[in-house]
Amino acid sequence: MIHVNNHKQMQIFDPWDFLGDKRRKLMDTSWAEIFQKEVLPILPVRELFPHFNASYGRPTKELYTVIGVLLFQQAFDLTDQETIEQLSFNLQWHYALNIYGQSDEATYMSPKTLWNNRDLVTQHELDKIIFQSITSKLADVFGVDTTKQRLDSVHIKSNMQKLGRIRIFSETIHGFLVNLKRNHEAYFATVDDAITQKYLSEKSIGCFSRVKPSESNKTLDAVSTDIYSLVIQFENVSEICNMNTYKLLKRVLTEQCTVTEKTATPKTPKEISSDSLQNPSDPDATYSGHKGQGFQAQIMETYSEDKKESVLNLITHVEVEPSHNSDAHALIPAIESVKEQKMMPEVVLADSLYGSDDNTEKADEMAVEIVSPVMGGAKDGALQAFSLSENGHIASCPQGHIPVKTRKRENRYGAAFNSQCCLSCPMKDSCPAKQGKKYHYVNYTDKDLRISKRRAYEQTPEFKNKYRYRSGVEATMSQYDRRTGVKRLRVRGLKAVRYCATLKATAVNIFRAAVVRAARGRADRGKLHTYFSPSRISKILKELFGFIKPNFSYELYIIAK
Repeated sequence: MIHVNNHKQMQIFDPWDFLGDKRRKLMDTSWAEIFQKEVLPILPVRELFPHFNASYGRPTKELYTVIGVLLFQQAFDLTDQETIEQLSFNLQWHYALNIYGQSDEATYMSPKTLWNNRDLVTQHELDKIIFQSITSKLADVFGVDTTKQRLDSVHIKSNMQKLGRIRIFSETIHGFLVNLKRNHEAYFATVDDAITQKYLSEKSIGCFSRVKPSESNKTLDAVSTDIYSLVIQFENVSEICNMNTYKLLKRVLTEQCTVTEKTATPKTPKEISSDSLQNPSDPDATYSGHKGQGFQAQIMETYSEDKKESVLNLITHVEVEPSHNSDAHALIPAIESVKEQKMMPEVVLADSLYGSDDNTEKADEMAVEIVSPVMGGAKDGALQAFSLSENGHIASCPQGHIPVKTRKRENRYGAAFNSQCCLSCPMKDSCPAKQGKKYHYVNYTDKDLRISKRRAYEQTPEFKNKYRYRSGVEATMSQYDRRTGVKRLRVRGLKAVRYCATLKATAVNIFRAAVVRAARGRADRGKLHTYFSPSRISKILKELFGFIKPNFSYELYIIAK
């Protein structure tokens, strides 16, 4: 049966009156207060209803508490046991979750319940719904301006060991043999004894981690031969081919070896793709030459040019992907994602990888300006040194020479210059003009023209003033890791990593909202104190009564205190 409380119902008596003034003030200025008042009532508990029976069975744990606990576990980077203890004894958690009583039913959750509900949220991608609903609510409450946003990525490591090539082979073979022996003893008996003795026991497989560098090539040839023989032996057995460990075995063979009719030889490191298997314990993790093994999260957030503490910047988009994916493919999906949440930006700041010509053109069609440096060196931007007319034709070269003629065919431009001028030009080695039969020609496309204009715009104070706010996203990445531990997770697999990264980003938004609300509260109290200051009251009384004692202001201040 489904068990939910109505957290929108008001209480006649304050159940937290026992805290006292000082502890209550601390509670009301913490993240717990904003979670209880703004976040708790809008948690998407109804998304869990289809997975439980509404009419019979044992009642579920209170579902608002369930989602809140899952969120808090990621917010504070806790183990399962630590999460259960915090729910049982942490008064701040009880305040945030609106738990008044101290019964086991209200304040205790078994490890199995925690695990089952986490798996339910992970497998059905409910973490995205939780993130979107909370972010939208905070944006409405704090009046967040979403027209200005910035995008960057952060590297995430799952809970897996970094393995070399030999260990990848040996661990994959070991996992397959263990699974084969457990589920198909008859087929396991047909495996060569030399292979089972080499890979099955933990003691023998540990020898592969102590291979001398001088013997690594020989060992790599041996494990390649062994993995090839196992794949060939069972390639026609359907029930074995459906095993996940056999699929990993075949994947390693394909990615790491060059297979001929009767043999398999290891590929050179340069021939191995970046999306190859890094560890059989986490098949979804890949490799990035820049960041290493694991995953990456694309993070988009709002920003403001006003540096006041009372302005809230929210993370509006989180997307986890394998580490080898290029940032160039992340911009348009991020814009489309925030558009669905009705948080469409007008300006997006990003690194040069995001700002490809294709991305800027697509974003322009969506009425979004991408402020990003253009990739490539000065040689790629030689066209910007030419003077261009409004219609895109070259008006003159860097030395001031006017072209003999210009032309345009579809999306391609051309300009012809006098060869005598070009041959005697001091910039001929760096000039893009190429010698032809009659003239020196400069040919370029619409894309070259757009990039040239962007390069020229990069040198303007306007671009530098806009782009300087991009660096603020680095502070977000730092906070994302320091507060929630996102860069080193306890889980494996793309779905589990996505679940953790998404809820941790949600927690960052809540922490930020609490800081902004506290700052606004301080500002309001300051205004109130200024408005009712003794000097202001004295001025009002002077106007009303036309007289005032010399020490009246001080006496009034004492009385007010």
